[in-house]
Amino acid sequence: MLSEIKKENSEELKAYLESRNEEISSDIIVTVSKILEDVRKRKDEAVIAYTEKFDGIRLENYCVSEAEIDEAASHCDPFFMESMQKAKKNIEFFHNAQKQNGYLLQKEKGIYLGQRVLPLDSVGIYVPGGRAQYPSSVLMNAIPAKVAGVKRIVMITPPSKEGSLHPNIAYAAKLAGIDEIYKVGGAQGIGALAYGTQTLPPVDKIVGPGNIFVAAAKKLVFGKVDIDMIAGPSEILVVADENANPAYVASDLLSQAEHDPMASAILLTTSVSLLDAVNEELRKQTDVLPKKAIVEESMKHYGKAIVCDSIEECVNIANQIAPEHLELMVEDPMAYLGLVRHAGSVFMGYYTCESIGDYFGGTNHVLPTSGTARFSSALSVDSFIKKSSFLHYTKEAVDAYGSYIVEMGEQEDLQAHANAVKVRLK
Repeated sequence: MLSEIKKENSEELKAYLESRNEEISSDIIVTVSKILEDVRKRKDEAVIAYTEKFDGIRLENYCVSEAEIDEAASHCDPFFMESMQKAKKNIEFFHNAQKQNGYLLQKEKGIYLGQRVLPLDSVGIYVPGGRAQYPSSVLMNAIPAKVAGVKRIVMITPPSKEGSLHPNIAYAAKLAGIDEIYKVGGAQGIGALAYGTQTLPPVDKIVGPGNIFVAAAKKLVFGKVDIDMIAGPSEILVVADENANPAYVASDLLSQAEHDPMASAILLTTSVSLLDAVNEELRKQTDVLPKKAIVEESMKHYGKAIVCDSIEECVNIANQIAPEHLELMVEDPMAYLGLVRHAGSVFMGYYTCESIGDYFGGTNHVLPTSGTARFSSALSVDSFIKKSSFLHYTKEAVDAYGSYIVEMGEQEDLQAHANAVKVRLK
């Protein structure tokens, strides 16, 4: 099921994968722009109207009460709740290590300067609704914000046809410490977060996945608020040596292929016999998957394999592709980790499947896709802070260094800049 390509064509594979990015059509941009402008002007009235139009239910009050959250969460399976509690501890453990401190630097003549690390005031988390429900994403988005010190974390999610909140999403929100929830989705939900309404005060940053209309809305409100990223189709790249278990390799490739017909699953290996065994496993395992049709479509177009001369060569090609998930399914993964330059997250060894990171291990599963791991990072505590510098000069310091500053201002023909120092030199 993996079509083999020559290693000389790895650059073409990279371009092919990046072409999966779904271009947002001008029609969608126009539609979403109108919705956002309507929400900006009419606020609650527009939000309620669009919720009725797109979600099929009219909610005069779309703010979720604490009692409603508790009621929904009470229907969760006990083992699911225990699993989520353990996952939360792991996610907190990892993200607590990311906290940063500011600094103060002392210099001569009474000069001091430094940097403060400050949490954002407020963050909005978009949680998809409908048949898809991802409580793990609630934890992955909310916990780093909590660790960063964000005081107000808002969650929005589309209502069901009955106007209810999914029990798993309600429990995840409670567990993550989110107590401000609104039943609104789509572009209108993004507009409400960005511009605010009578019911929902605006936020400073919006994170979380959504459909093409949500993605378009996030792009359009960027600048008014910050956003996390515009995620593309999911992807996994497995680097495997001859000792890798083909059943493990196949199952990990399929774990991403089931996401989306445009998801990519790539195997880089030094063993032709492993590739043959993996293809046989893919056929067997695909046959029993509920999402067989999606998997087959994904593998048909984006399931690829390259046989390399060495693991080092495999990692070099992986760096060109810069995958969202990179598995080093090799005997000594630490020996190769230092060679990895571009990957959203790296999973080490034969037993560390990507699913562990998705749900439980503690590393964040909100990752850069479509080659953007070349220049961007996973969601983290850093995503929810800002840095502000400060500077102090005494009269003695201005007298000593003012002439240099004046010279630089005058050379840039900014006389008022220069004068601001000159008046202090008199």
